[in-house]
Amino acid sequence: MKLRLVSLSVLALCLTLPAVMATAQTVYSNGPINGNVDSWTINFGFIVSDTLNVVNNGTTITGFDFGAHVFPGDQITSVEVSFTSGENSGTSYFDQTVNFVQSDCKANEYGFNVCLESSTFQGPTLNAGTYWVNLQNAMEPSGDPAYWDENSGPSSASESSVGSIPSEAFTVLGTSSSTTSTTSTTTSVPEPSSMMLLGTGILGLAGLVRRRLF
Repeated sequence: MKLRLVSLSVLALCLTLPAVMATAQTVYSNGPINGNVDSWTINFGFIVSDTLNVVNNGTTITGFDFGAHVFPGDQITSVEVSFTSGENSGTSYFDQTVNFVQSDCKANEYGFNVCLESSTFQGPTLNAGTYWVNLQNAMEPSGDPAYWDENSGPSSASESSVGSIPSEAFTVLGTSSSTTSTTSTTTSVPEPSSMMLLGTGILGLAGLVRRRLF
C-alpha cells in the first residue's frame, strides 16, 4: 500500500512538469522605458497603437507590461487592451479591459511619475506574424490623463488623432508551442541535463523508499 502511494506521488510530480515548462516568456519587447522624451494619452477617447512581431506559431498571450506617465499620486488601475490585425482595425483577436498593477515609479524632469504597469490575463493564441496592440480607455480613479511612454523602439506606431508617431515602451508575455503533424510541444524545453537530473532524482526517491519498505 505504501509503495502504491509513493508511485502515485511520483506520477503526480511528473504530470506537473508541463505546467512548469510552460512558464511565461517574453514574446516581444519594444525596448525599455525612456521616461524623459514624450508620452501619449490613452484615455479621454484617444487610442495608441503599436506593432509587435510574433515569432512562433501557437503563441498564447498571457501578459502585457508598459511604461506609463501619471501625475504624482495617480495610479492606472485598468486599460482596454486589444490585439488586432491592423492599426486598431481589421480582425480583432482580443479586446478586453485588463487590470494593471503599478510599480517602480520615478519622477521625471517634467514632474510626472514614470511607472511600470504590469498585467496577466488569458489572451489570444496567435500564429507567427505582425500584429497591432492598442491601448485606450485607461482608468485613473482621480480622473486625470494617463499616458503611454514613448521610447522610439522598433515598432511602428500611431495615435488615433494625429496618425503616425514614434513607438512606445512595452513588453508582451506569453507561452509558445511548435506544432507538427503528430505532436505539440512547448518551446520552453528544459536542458537535457536538467531533465536527466530530475529523472535521476525521481528514480532515486522511488528506490530509497523501496529500500526502506524492504
